[in-house]
Amino acid sequence: MISNYLNRTNHRELRPACFLFLVWLFVVGLPVLPPRTATAQDDRPIDFNREIRPILSENCFYCHGQDANHRAADLRLDVAEAAFSFGAIVPHDPEASPLIERILDTDPETQMPPPSSNRSLSSEQKELLRRWIAQGAPYQQHWAFIPPARTELPIVDDSAWNQNPIDRFVWSLATKNGLRVSPPADKEMLIKRLYSDLIGLPPTPAEVSQFVADPDPTAYEKLVDRLLANPHYGERMALPWLDAARYADSNGFQQDGDTWQWIWRDWVVRALNQDLPFDQFSIWQLAGDLLPDATEDQKIASAFNRNHLLNGEGGAIPEEQRFVVLFDRIDTTSTNWLGLTMACAQCHDHKYDPLTMKDYYSLMDAFNRVDEQGVPRFFSSRIRVDTPFIELPTDENRARIADYENKLQAARDQVAALTAAAFVGWRDGFLAHPVAKGNDQWPEEMEQLLLVPRPDRSSEQQQKLDQLLRQYFDSHVLATLKSQLPAYAELDRWQNELNQYRADQIPRVMIMSDANPRVTHVLDRGQYLAPMDAVSFDTPKFLPPLPPDFPRNRLGFAKWLFLPEHPLTARVQVNRLWQQFFGEGLVTTPEDLGVQSEYPLHKDLLDWLAVEYREQQWSTKSLVRLMVTSQTYRQSSVVTPDAWERDPRNDYWTRARRMRMPSLVLRDWALAAAGLLDNRIGGVPVYPYQPDGVWESLAITKERDFTYPKSSGADLYRRSLYTFWRRTVGPANMFDAANRQSCRVRTSITSTPLHALTMLNDPTWIEAARMLAVRTMREPATNLDELLCNVFRRVLCREPHDAELHRLRLAYDKQLAFYQANPTAAQEWLSVGQSAVDSNFDVVAMAALGNVCLAILNLDEAMTRQ
Repeated sequence: MISNYLNRTNHRELRPACFLFLVWLFVVGLPVLPPRTATAQDDRPIDFNREIRPILSENCFYCHGQDANHRAADLRLDVAEAAFSFGAIVPHDPEASPLIERILDTDPETQMPPPSSNRSLSSEQKELLRRWIAQGAPYQQHWAFIPPARTELPIVDDSAWNQNPIDRFVWSLATKNGLRVSPPADKEMLIKRLYSDLIGLPPTPAEVSQFVADPDPTAYEKLVDRLLANPHYGERMALPWLDAARYADSNGFQQDGDTWQWIWRDWVVRALNQDLPFDQFSIWQLAGDLLPDATEDQKIASAFNRNHLLNGEGGAIPEEQRFVVLFDRIDTTSTNWLGLTMACAQCHDHKYDPLTMKDYYSLMDAFNRVDEQGVPRFFSSRIRVDTPFIELPTDENRARIADYENKLQAARDQVAALTAAAFVGWRDGFLAHPVAKGNDQWPEEMEQLLLVPRPDRSSEQQQKLDQLLRQYFDSHVLATLKSQLPAYAELDRWQNELNQYRADQIPRVMIMSDANPRVTHVLDRGQYLAPMDAVSFDTPKFLPPLPPDFPRNRLGFAKWLFLPEHPLTARVQVNRLWQQFFGEGLVTTPEDLGVQSEYPLHKDLLDWLAVEYREQQWSTKSLVRLMVTSQTYRQSSVVTPDAWERDPRNDYWTRARRMRMPSLVLRDWALAAAGLLDNRIGGVPVYPYQPDGVWESLAITKERDFTYPKSSGADLYRRSLYTFWRRTVGPANMFDAANRQSCRVRTSITSTPLHALTMLNDPTWIEAARMLAVRTMREPATNLDELLCNVFRRVLCREPHDAELHRLRLAYDKQLAFYQANPTAAQEWLSVGQSAVDSNFDVVAMAALGNVCLAILNLDEAMTRQ
């Protein structure tokens, strides 16, 4: 069997060693597995998906997986039948299985995985493989490709943890592993946590006091319901979806033309506030334009797949860029709804997941029908969008256009009167003089009529002559008069202003359309100039088939995602919602639930929630409510030494996770605490404080002005969601945010000095700190301690402890002494930002308290959702 295996090997790394390996086998003998004594662990059934697949996927599938073009030795280890028929695995006989021989081999020429792969197996992994084969080498389909099913809810002894299904799963697994769940967080921490997670704004001190003092045992649930109904809920929930949709307000690349995609952003907020079921939320975004009698909102929703980069540079080849957009569209769609890394199959069969190039391009066919050019169209020096789009003039637009039209009509009337008078004067003067014959500019008919004496002309001849004279006047005389009469210049000015206004100010949101179907081909190595076999739309073969009555287009694909037997869609979204509210997904790779993903420790919980989501008619608010009312969510984040030692990563969810709030939320929190936040929902992007010359690097040509157009007034203090997001240069004070150039579904939190420098020196935070001080000084307070406590409550949602209050007093006294010695510095610090300095308060006291406010805004607890 060994020789058969080697004879059939065509792995280029193995061929040179085959002969030497055979000699070695005969001289040294087969590797001898040490005698084993049966143990309880030996008898435990090996779980292929949990224990074996991760080993094979990480170390073997790259060369022995589904990609036939890269497969070594024509050996597949990802499919049981292939591995068995090849002879690499002999079920129930590890000693006779070449797979075991190779992983135990120490000769670098024949060892598997080969040293050149930079992969190696631990002794524990080798033993697991040996035991698995001894048990018959049972394979399983990858867990995520099997439709989720509810398991029976675990029995829980704790009454508090027996009410919510989430808690029953978490409590059961934790206690089985000797861990204890944590007690609930105190009410101050809970209300701050909920406000941060559900609306992204701080509660007022009065709201905190009311909640803390409320004896109603359902007070927490009632608070959750109020926040879910709050109109700011949609704004907070939209943030991760905008990252996933790679939403921005410009195209990217050198021109980085501005777009009108904010109209889609506003639709997302409305849809989330309305709790549009996730199946409809998805179908509208993937194929809203294809729905029967599609509404304006459904068409706007389809802009999800037009939130991509658009290359308008001079050397960009439109068809090449169109394929770049197509590839991005498939990657974004598959990541968001399938949780798969389909981009690998753009150039070759996927090396791990059962995705072929044909699967990839068959799916792409549904998206290859958009009447787009691949490059943006010029509307103004600022606006560049590509077809198709819909125009959505606002009330302000209509009013401005009506004003322009009125001015144009008045100018037209004046010009018409002047032109008529000028014609009459010219005609009378022309006819009063003798006719010069032979003018080659005159029509022959006109010349003949002029030769007829006026008394002898018939009425028809006179009418015809007047007509010909007017034509001659308009074509040969009027142009000279126009340059002499200001009314004509006025008419041209209003017309040009109207045209420029329409081009630059009428919103045109890019949407999807199937108006231009094309033949889709598999592309050799993903090269758009190397088409191979033509394909038609289909879904990946390893997933449930598309029902025959579904349309074979994007709409059919979108509906297919929500079939009851679909294994991925519900799991993917539930996992991302869990990540949003608990800090990490039940599957730690939310972008990839494929073969390379980590087997979820809480798979039963994930599957139960996936089925629940579907059976609750895809109500996201219902699922969110289930999560945030669980005891699991309400736990304290304080970690005990025992829990830290036994579960440092908190894999068993026996405590809440402390997470730094997103920078967009931190900015909103500071503005709201200071009383500066403008709570308007929706609308055009705004331009809050940014460093001087933040866009200067883009101004390499004079094609457009890249001066940052800083907003003024209330627009400076709108929520971060509405900040203009330039794709090439994102907002400088929003750290750790997605770059919005590609889909991102996993949060990334870093800690660098730039974060601290931003929150200590950015005008937004300084202005918020000084206005928080003024807001506090305007409130009734009898002494400094009350002032400091009021600030503390507004930011941290709790009273300071005695030791904390003592430190705050020391900080205030130090700042007060500094500014008393440097009153000019106090005035300079208070001048940061556009808010006026309140002359009713002492400048030095305001600056001292403002700096304490800035320190509080920068506390770890202030930045952290605990």
